[in-house]
Amino acid sequence: MVFGRFSALFRVRIFEMMLAEWEIKARSHVCARTQVPFNDGETIWTLLFRDKHGFHREDVSAAAWSELKETAQPFSFWRSKYEAPPAAPTEPIQKESVEALLRRLLDEDRSEYLNTRYVLAAMLERKKILKPVDVRETGEDKILIYEHAKSGEAFLIVDPGLRLDQLDAVQGEVAALLENGLASQRPEQ
Repeated sequence: MVFGRFSALFRVRIFEMMLAEWEIKARSHVCARTQVPFNDGETIWTLLFRDKHGFHREDVSAAAWSELKETAQPFSFWRSKYEAPPAAPTEPIQKESVEALLRRLLDEDRSEYLNTRYVLAAMLERKKILKPVDVRETGEDKILIYEHAKSGEAFLIVDPGLRLDQLDAVQGEVAALLENGLASQRPEQ
């Protein structure tokens, strides 16, 4: 071995220097030799080469490896299964759209959206956009008073006293409004 004549401490230092030259590289999505994209579940070979500038990685298809294996002299190599990256997650509901919808529903002040306004306010409270500051009870209503964390605006939300068996329907209504907008929910006139 190259390090045989050096002390153990010196060997450790050389190894640490070698590792410092290596940046972790992610698996490629195409063969380094043919540029053909890998298929999910396909067997691929990873070749790790060392040169005067450090290490570099090449991911190759099984066909390319069968042509290379007699002549290539990688520092290390291994076989693995290619896993395609997961599909990009769908965009979560944007905070601004929840807030914008709540503002529009408050401006219109239509009683059929009482439950929806309450759920939207709860969503914004969980995201720390609205802060609960007080609860007031009038003769027939319980009013939740929120303050917008950034602007300081006050939001008055009537607590509709939702029951657990009503939540699914309200959540569906909120999702439909956020996805399709308020116009899609307007009653026929």
